[in-house]
This record gives sequence, C-alpha cells and structure tokens, in this order.
Amino acid sequence: MFVHGSNGNSFYWAPLQRELALAGHRSLAVDLPGHGYAATFPSGYQAPQDPAALATTPSAMAGITLAETTEHLADVVRRAGEHGPVIVVAHSRGGFPLTSLGNNHPELIARMVYISAWCPVDVSGAEYSESPENAESLLPEAFGVVVADPASLGAIRMNWRTADPALLAVLKRTMLEDGTDEEFHAVLNLLEPDEMFDIGTEADRARADTWGRVPRTYIRLTEDRSIPVALQDRFIKEADALTPDNPFDVRSLTSSHMRFVVHPAEAATMLGELAG
Repeated sequence: MFVHGSNGNSFYWAPLQRELALAGHRSLAVDLPGHGYAATFPSGYQAPQDPAALATTPSAMAGITLAETTEHLADVVRRAGEHGPVIVVAHSRGGFPLTSLGNNHPELIARMVYISAWCPVDVSGAEYSESPENAESLLPEAFGVVVADPASLGAIRMNWRTADPALLAVLKRTMLEDGTDEEFHAVLNLLEPDEMFDIGTEADRARADTWGRVPRTYIRLTEDRSIPVALQDRFIKEADALTPDNPFDVRSLTSSHMRFVVHPAEAATMLGELAG
C-alpha cells in the first residue's frame, strides 16, 4: 500500500504500480484525507490566476489532523489485510502518518518502507528541518511557492502553476534535478495546491514498544535535494538506536526526490524483492 507525500495523491504512484503489476504483485495507493478527488483546487488556481482568491479560498484540508489521517490509513490497511499481509510504503511527508500508523496499529503492518520519508524519532519535524543534516536541503529556497498564511488557512497552500522562472528552476533542482523539463512539468501538474498543516507532536514520534516491533526498510534516495541523504541517514541512525534488535533494512537508489516515481523500474524491483 502506497502513501503519498506532500501535496500528492494516489495518482503519482501509477507508473510504479504498473511495474509491480507486470511482475505479478498486487498493490494499491491511498489518497490521504483532503487529497485525490477530495482535494481543493480554487478557481484562483486556474488560468488566468487570481492571486488574492488563491490565497484566501477556504481549504478542505483545514482542520484535518494527523490522528484522523492515521485512522484513515488504518481502515484501508485493515481492509487490505483481509487478503494477506500488507507492506506499507511511504514517500517524503507520508512518513509522518506511516510512523503514527506504526505507533497505533502495529499489528496491521507486515513491513514499513520509508522512501526518503520523514521518520521522527528523537526530535520534532521543525527541529530536524533546522538541523545540520538538513543544511543542504533546497526546500527553504522554494518557499516562494507558498501563497497563503498556513495558520490562517488551516492548511499549507502552494502555487505549483507559478510562472516565475527563478522559482521554477529552484523547484526543479529540489524535486527532479535528474529529469527533463517535460518530466518536471508533468510532476508539477500531478501535485495539489493544499497540504495538511498538522504533523503531530512528541507523542507521534516513533515508539519502541509498538512502531519498533514492525520490520522496516529505509530506501535512501542518494541524489535527493529536498530531504538530503544526511538527514535520511539520521532518521535511520536514531531509529536503529531506539530498537537495536530491529534495525532498518537499508537500501539505496540513485534518484532525486521524484525520479524514482517517474522512472520506477529499479524501485519496483526493490519493492518486489521485499514482497517476495
């Protein structure tokens, strides 16, 4: 079961699911609450854009919590589990709900797989963002894509349809530096404007007694400019220290943050091995 990252949806997993299906593996991709066909696409997001309307149109994501998202995932995993063991795979920001799922419903999961995903163990997400391991992240340079006050809107709203060439250049370096311009534009058009504001509290960090019992794999993306490999390695190190008897199975892909989604063959082979 695939869990998408920030501003994502089930749709961007389709190429990877196709490769897995051709290799004989069953899979499904979930839309987190407020995503997919439940996503908010303000009229001001269309062309020609209306910046004022884009920044103020209410969001369906407002008020959605990590706890609510976790229970949504648990319901889907529970239903899928009626047909066999479920491996839950999360990318990027999807690591927050995956960790919460492992904390609260470890019995539902056969294996957790983090693909360059957030895995809070010792400190908060904000503290990880400000850590030396995150110093090479290009995300701060891309903050110009945020077009509203998250606290007022109750969600994080981003304008992926920006025409600012400098901002587009930074976004490409952040997300898909190893892809073509056409692939980058395709990725942007799969993303949604809004993302959940809540990423949990100290209580939602990985817990040894529940999350720590589940077999887990971390797939490092070695060319990631969004979540640098140094930060990925910190997540792995802290998690292994938390449960030394159940360390991460660590694997690596030569990929930017999104290349493995656009060119999924190698990732599909790796996940197929885990399923096997």
